[in-house]
Amino acid sequence: MERDPTPDVPLLAGMAGLDAGRSQTSHQNRRALLLTRETDTAEFEALAATLGIDIVETIFQRGKPAPRVHLGRGKIEEIAEQMGMRNEGHPWHGIDLILVHHNALPRQLVNLDDALGMEVWDRVRLLLELFTQHAASVEARVQVRIARLLADRSILRELVHRETMGERLGYGAGGRTGWRSVMEATQFEIARLRRRQKKFSRSLAERRRQRARSGALSVGVSGYTNAGKSLLFSALTGKPVLIQDQVFSTLETTVGRMEKSPRVLLVDTIGFIDRIPADLLDAFSATLREALTCDLLLLLVDASDTPNELRRKLATSRRELFERMEDEVGPQTLILLTKADLCDEEDLRKAVSAVEEVGLLKPLIVSAHTGAGLEELRAAILTALHGPPLTLTLSSGEEPLAALIARVHREAMVIDVMTRKDKTEIRGWIDEASAARLEKEHPEQVEINS
Repeated sequence: MERDPTPDVPLLAGMAGLDAGRSQTSHQNRRALLLTRETDTAEFEALAATLGIDIVETIFQRGKPAPRVHLGRGKIEEIAEQMGMRNEGHPWHGIDLILVHHNALPRQLVNLDDALGMEVWDRVRLLLELFTQHAASVEARVQVRIARLLADRSILRELVHRETMGERLGYGAGGRTGWRSVMEATQFEIARLRRRQKKFSRSLAERRRQRARSGALSVGVSGYTNAGKSLLFSALTGKPVLIQDQVFSTLETTVGRMEKSPRVLLVDTIGFIDRIPADLLDAFSATLREALTCDLLLLLVDASDTPNELRRKLATSRRELFERMEDEVGPQTLILLTKADLCDEEDLRKAVSAVEEVGLLKPLIVSAHTGAGLEELRAAILTALHGPPLTLTLSSGEEPLAALIARVHREAMVIDVMTRKDKTEIRGWIDEASAARLEKEHPEQVEINS
């Protein structure tokens, strides 16, 4: 019999307010105040907009984050005073959420909550709420639950410390005690979910082994969130998947066979984002491993981004990928510039230059929306996996020629077919195992040349 993970005090995993009475499950049309020390908040605001949160005003203050409350104490006191005056007609009327454009320390979150008397989210907690909204499968929800509990644990440690020292708790604690027992229950729940996650990891590993034994090769589709991974996956496989112009619309692994290809599987997985704590992303390790253990990796970059944004997102994606690779070398990687339909020639030229400036090979340019560049991408994938295309000469004999031709079309990506009396030449890509079987089974009828 499993223990109750919430014994004495209501605990909502990852919610920035441990008091269940203050929490909300839907954030559509919530009004928020954004606190920042950085001028560029566009990405953060996009994350909030995905949840339907309306940022009423942004409070900016220069300098390094204050150790206790992120912004200066005087600024926080000013905000608290205005919060006390937000009756109907006040610009801040209806605000019920404070957003911090920063990965805040636990004590900063607790102190801000205490000072402003309102639910407080930092960047991590905003991401966690997005993960929760988009987790569709059971295993994705388990991964998100682990990530949320890990975030809760950091807050609980601060509350336990304050309880031990006899300080005022804050952060929605409402004067309650007994947080140490909640901490223990949280640890127990994390351990239980991680055991389940290990079973899931073993299941995924077994599926990878089965695919390898069948001779299928796999291609991981990776990149910064909202780079167009799911749309490209759908365009190459013909498999419908959830496609939204939103960050983190994909949290689980989707596998599909690439059309017009000799047993090539594409693996679509979670996207990356800047400044996401390592332990939070580690909660999705089983999902990420699916892409990292592939035979070829596609690294997608949004060509419609500015060169500076493109370089930043590319650097983040490469860092997150290569830090998690078990093999120091890692799989061969192709860089793709996506969403080419949103760019003119000058935009694409700048995007290509931005990729080459960081020491990478010239990227392929594609648009999954219009189909531009997809055939060239298929050819690049198959050349990377199988080498240059081969010419298969099929002759009449014991096996009907039509049956051999049909088999090659099933097992290869055919570029060209030429028929001459009792022979047919087919040029295309075919995996080594299939080619070897054809020659072995029909040595008098099949000849393969480069």
